Amino acid sequence: MQTLKCDILVVGAGPAGAAAARSAALKGADVLLIERRARVGEPVQCAEFIPAMLKGRVNLGNDFIAQKVAGMKTYRPGCETTVTRAPGYIIHRDRFDRALVRAAQEDGAKVMTATRAVERSESGVVMLHSGDGRKFEVAPKMIIGADGPHSTVGKWVGAVNSHLLPGAQVTLALTEPRDHTEVYFEEDIFAGYGWLFPKNKVANVGLGLKHGVQSKESLKKILDRFVDKLKSLGRVSGEPLGYAAGWIPSEPVRKTVYGSIALAGDAAGHTHAITGAGIFAAVLAGKMAGKWAGRAVNEKNPDLLNRYDEEWQDLMADTLDRAYQRRQYMETHWDDFQATVRKCWVAFRDYYA
Repeated sequence: MQTLKCDILVVGAGPAGAAAARSAALKGADVLLIERRARVGEPVQCAEFIPAMLKGRVNLGNDFIAQKVAGMKTYRPGCETTVTRAPGYIIHRDRFDRALVRAAQEDGAKVMTATRAVERSESGVVMLHSGDGRKFEVAPKMIIGADGPHSTVGKWVGAVNSHLLPGAQVTLALTEPRDHTEVYFEEDIFAGYGWLFPKNKVANVGLGLKHGVQSKESLKKILDRFVDKLKSLGRVSGEPLGYAAGWIPSEPVRKTVYGSIALAGDAAGHTHAITGAGIFAAVLAGKMAGKWAGRAVNEKNPDLLNRYDEEWQDLMADTLDRAYQRRQYMETHWDDFQATVRKCWVAFRDYYA
């Protein structure tokens, strides 16, 4: 069996993996980035919002931008609409991911698609190329697992996401242009919310919730009812133009470095347990993981990788911990609906109390 050698193997070419590969390559490391899908960024499983500050941080141009948004509107039954200033962009997530990967390649990382990590061996990681069935082995000095909420790399080190929320989304035609993301709280969307994110002439309409607690209704039935509501309000029209579903980590803050292996992005639970936002955190954490892995290799000091855990927790742990605590509260106090939404949603001052 062929054996490839590299300094750092990055598993998963989403925002965390691509950012990690680029950051490590900029440190002069020999980086191999693998992606199990044949085409990076597809299928899209994302509501596709990023905060305005992230665009400046990645410095990748404008090709992936679909439209600007000025803020967020929060809707609750029987209450006035709450408007929050939160400038950002709705993106073409597939183009965004591919732009991040191209940047990593331009800075020296090697990329292999249709390639997945199968298992660890004594000398490295056994890979399987799904396109032609060819097996080969990679022997890295360090591994960064950025392979999503059901991370294979996470399983190798016993760090598995155990708190996952289902999310489902359809793409529908907008009846008129909109410049805010919209969030809808309904009692039947248990411990979660529905959303409408405008994308020029269409919108991503979806929901994420704690499923199967109050009701045994299928996720599709709840989503269909939410779509019908938006149609009755005149927000959207027509038949779905696309459908997506996936899992949203809602994890407590935890360790992400295990010897020569680090986790980042959804694989590490770097997702806001209330809003479900994860792209910004994934990019930041990926850059940190790549930087410290690169330094550890260059300075021949594997212990430096532990600095990644320290750095991302200094920056994000308090925010993610608050979100997880609010998620726990939301799931156990949903019967006090209005007060719980105010305490557990980021648009309200009670959330930060």
